[in-house]
Amino acid sequence: MPISDAQVGRAYPATAPYLVSREKIAEFADAVGDANPAYRGSAPIAPPTFAAVLAARAWDGLFADPELDMKLAQTIHADQSFRWTRPLRAGDEVTATLRIDKLRARGASAFVTVAVTLATTDSEAICEAVSTLLHTWPKEDA
Repeated sequence: MPISDAQVGRAYPATAPYLVSREKIAEFADAVGDANPAYRGSAPIAPPTFAAVLAARAWDGLFADPELDMKLAQTIHADQSFRWTRPLRAGDEVTATLRIDKLRARGASAFVTVAVTLATTDSEAICEAVSTLLHTWPKEDA
């Protein structure tokens, strides 16, 4: 298992821009059963947890990193929090940039805390989504 404290602070390139649309906001609100009128109309905001959709796109860099050897199928999403600067709005073009904030490896498992910064393509900060992931490796790799 090559994962170690040396990876703390590692950042990955920003994702391609994602256009937040009224339709995607409404679909997400429907999927989570939230009828809040703020998520409808001509100038809707997104439900707060919509940020997880964008943050998860940044995880691709983490799982593609051969030095970490992490696999999504061996990962449990243990915790999630959001630190908001402002709501996501229809029309926002957003990128997501992931960095490893904390890592605790023990035997064949590791807790990896990642922070994903969501910002507009004009560099306006929107949100930081912090996730703790529990990853396990086969014992022979530990």
